[in-house]
Amino acid sequence: MKKEKEELLARLKNIVLNMPEKPGSYQFYDKDHTIIYVGKAKRLKSRVSSYFHTEVDRFKTKVLVSKICDITYTVVNTEEDALLLENSLIKRYNPRYNVLLKDGKTYPSICITKEYLPRIFKTRNINRKGGQYFGPYSHISSMYNILDLIGKIYKPRKCHFPISAEGIAAGKYKPCLEYHIHNCGAPCCGRQSYDDYMECIRQAREILKGNTRELSELLYQQMQQLSAALKFEEAEQVKQRYMLLQGFVSRSEVVSHTITDVDVFSIIDDEASRNAYINYIHVKNGTINQSFTFEYKRKLDETCEELLIDAIPEIRERFQSTAREVIVPFELSWQLSNVTFTVPKRGDKRHLLELSEMNSRQYKFDRLKQAEKLNPEQKQTRLMKELQAKLKLPKLPYHIECFDNSNISGTDAVAGCVVFKGMRPAKKEYRKYNIKTVVGPDDYASMQEVVRRRYQRMTDEHQPLPDLIITDGGKGQMDVVSAVVNGEMGLNIAVAGLAKDDRHRTNELLFGDPICTVALDVKSELFHALTRIQDEVHRYAITFHRDKRSKHALHSQLDDIRGIGPKTREALLKQFKTVKAIREASLPTLSASVGNAKAKVIYDHFHPASE
Repeated sequence: MKKEKEELLARLKNIVLNMPEKPGSYQFYDKDHTIIYVGKAKRLKSRVSSYFHTEVDRFKTKVLVSKICDITYTVVNTEEDALLLENSLIKRYNPRYNVLLKDGKTYPSICITKEYLPRIFKTRNINRKGGQYFGPYSHISSMYNILDLIGKIYKPRKCHFPISAEGIAAGKYKPCLEYHIHNCGAPCCGRQSYDDYMECIRQAREILKGNTRELSELLYQQMQQLSAALKFEEAEQVKQRYMLLQGFVSRSEVVSHTITDVDVFSIIDDEASRNAYINYIHVKNGTINQSFTFEYKRKLDETCEELLIDAIPEIRERFQSTAREVIVPFELSWQLSNVTFTVPKRGDKRHLLELSEMNSRQYKFDRLKQAEKLNPEQKQTRLMKELQAKLKLPKLPYHIECFDNSNISGTDAVAGCVVFKGMRPAKKEYRKYNIKTVVGPDDYASMQEVVRRRYQRMTDEHQPLPDLIITDGGKGQMDVVSAVVNGEMGLNIAVAGLAKDDRHRTNELLFGDPICTVALDVKSELFHALTRIQDEVHRYAITFHRDKRSKHALHSQLDDIRGIGPKTREALLKQFKTVKAIREASLPTLSASVGNAKAKVIYDHFHPASE
């Protein structure tokens, strides 16, 4: 039993270690796979890992942790989204260890009624027939600020009278206190025209939608006009409204009252492992109440569309979904009875699809990290397989060598060769080269000399040749290397190149005959691995060049005297300060400093005619 608990704890900690430092909601499950706790976090990994710290002393937390058998999570964009998602999941599953929000109380929204003269107010009850709803708002103070802003600028009516056009025409209504204290324009009495009032409601609706540019420009103009008229107090009030409006953030995409009952599916492909990851989100009554990601293994090279077509009915049946609308990332050549498939391009539904795709990508990333922790060699093998596929190589590029030259206007010209085996540096096999046959700054000729010397020696000594050579340069470098290795020496080794842009940043992988750009995402792991090889050979070559240049810069005439070592040179320079003073010193003076034998060697070196 103790061993099983230790294994379970190790598995849970491994899940936590692979969680992202992103906002989201997490769920704890018991042995029956029932959700026992739902939480939210600004940084998922940090928050969930805190439950497993040894210094946790709260009894309730210890009991909760002892019941956990599995952990899942959903990633969102902001902390506010995480709060809203946590709320909807708690209300959906009613977890045992969640004590807040169990009463069904939800976050408030703002309603614009469909009355003849619409009202704008806060509510927790959603009745779509009676009005248009915006929210919900997890930050209550922000919601009140927006209501206050709308009230001050547009002064919507607050009374509950069932006002009609006929009643206004008949003079049925009288101005109330809100009109006299300038909080209402009294449209019920005709003192504010119907068209003017509806224009105010229209602009207020735009604020709630997040379309604030028009109003921002209007407030800014008012602020400038009041300042020009020296009405600084009024200008300050307008400025406060303007700043409040600028800081307003439109409502979250996690919960939307415009979406009632919808399934959302997304799929992320993994070419290296031949797997695909499908995320499922279910939105019911405007809230997300289910989110899961599944891994599908290809058996017959199915396309993403074929996998999605197989997965949708299976997942819907598993979760007993009856949604009449299904959001998918692309058009499907398939129909489902009484179901409409939607590929959204913008709006709330597009946001939900992007959220689903984000969770699919995160799940894929987590699975790779877990597998690579259990088997560190798996990542390197995956990268080598991906590189082999990209370059269409006949075998896995296990042994890779990369070359780079370094010189300043042809002086102290050197080159370096780094060796990577299994995408790891094999530093014992690194080699440095002094350029011997090239005069002046000729990188192409220098590269030819180095690769010729390198592979001629490897051939003579029957050493294993590399599977791939990478040049730190463009097409020119590739041409000269291939001409020597494959043309002159006939070794048949694949040659690739990493080219840089105008800002000296690596931006493309070159390969083939004729040479062309290989389609490779510059943000991919493979591209980063290749640039790491490039950076390593650049560091190695430039360090060798710097050391050689420094050695020449510090060279003096004392270095040319045979039999005089570093300590003697240091003692002479410490006493005489300069080589000129040593040259002009008499033999007895030198003898007093370094002894008769060394003094005679030094004196004879500087005065050869006196021998």
